[in-house]
Amino acid sequence: MTFNTPIDRRGTLSTKWDLMEKLYGVSPDDGLAMWTADCDYQTAPCVRDALQRAVDHGAFGYSWQDETYLGAIQWWMQTRHNWPIETDWILTTQGLGNGIALCLDVWTDPGDAVVIFSPVYHEFANKIKNAGRAVTECPLVRDGDTYTLDLDDAQARLTGKEKLLIWCSPQNPSGRIWTAGELRALADFARKNGLIIVSDEVHHDLIMPGNTFTPMAVAAPDAQDRTVYLTAASKTFNIAGQRTGNMIIPDETLRSAMRARLKTIDYNPSALGVRMVTAAYSAPGATWVDAQVAHLQGNRDLFDAGVNAIPGVHSLPLQSTYLAWVDFAGTGMTREDFTARVERTAKIAASHGNGFGAGGETFLRFNLGTSRSVIEDAVARLQDAFGDLQ
Repeated sequence: MTFNTPIDRRGTLSTKWDLMEKLYGVSPDDGLAMWTADCDYQTAPCVRDALQRAVDHGAFGYSWQDETYLGAIQWWMQTRHNWPIETDWILTTQGLGNGIALCLDVWTDPGDAVVIFSPVYHEFANKIKNAGRAVTECPLVRDGDTYTLDLDDAQARLTGKEKLLIWCSPQNPSGRIWTAGELRALADFARKNGLIIVSDEVHHDLIMPGNTFTPMAVAAPDAQDRTVYLTAASKTFNIAGQRTGNMIIPDETLRSAMRARLKTIDYNPSALGVRMVTAAYSAPGATWVDAQVAHLQGNRDLFDAGVNAIPGVHSLPLQSTYLAWVDFAGTGMTREDFTARVERTAKIAASHGNGFGAGGETFLRFNLGTSRSVIEDAVARLQDAFGDLQ
């Protein structure tokens, strides 16, 4: 596998590397990009081979999401997640960010409110606000090294304008995997309040050994009449730039509404994106994902050991994803001070925790989807930047 083969992504229109100086003041010449959620290694050979065959063919005319593509998604969900789905439940969007925006467009109106549980992926709030909707922010409860739901508190925060609940499972940024019981409780909360659930499960394949992910559909099948499930090969196979995501919608009424909206905007999936997803969701793809997870586990263990050796700094145990959620509260520093040490001294661009909402103020999120040597370098830089605390 190629997880430790260095790739120079600078100058390739890489958001992660080519925009980090503009956004974080960290030069790609001597800095490390550990912020946005894509990886610094090649995708699976089966995906690259499929793309190469398409390039060699040389014709890039109109195409569609055929039964081979839909069947590959169906096979993957059944085989990897014990989730039986029908191919006619599957709709394709231009990535899951686009999918969330479409859900806001179809099932809410300007002035409506949308529930999120923070700290959570910052694009949830951004897309809600961009659509002219209001954010109803319900803080998660920090319990030691994990987060828990307080649905009584969430209930008290509702204004009566809420129409939608955007859910993150596994949880980004903390990597928390929700239990089946918690998912059922959330489904009951949504039903009680007449909310449609949009369950973003994009990181569901990146599960650390010893942990088990349960899809919302498997945990709470009774909620299928009000749930839209978002999945993609994007994070799993490092192909997010192909902008190909899936909405899996069992309920015919919900699915018909979204299908009509996609028809209205004349959306059809990218031919190359369809080919790449079809190749990814295969037995060779599954083998590659298992190897990637083993690599990520090694990165996590190395990073956590090094970062947790810095007094006052703590990386929460990561159950899933490749995104380490690191708390600097114990240093006693202000957010500006510890961020400056990371960006100016260590020269690392990491996602700012306050952007994830309430509860993220003392955190930074570090992307571990890279080679082992970069993790070693990052740890050494961070230990040096906070060396006076030793």
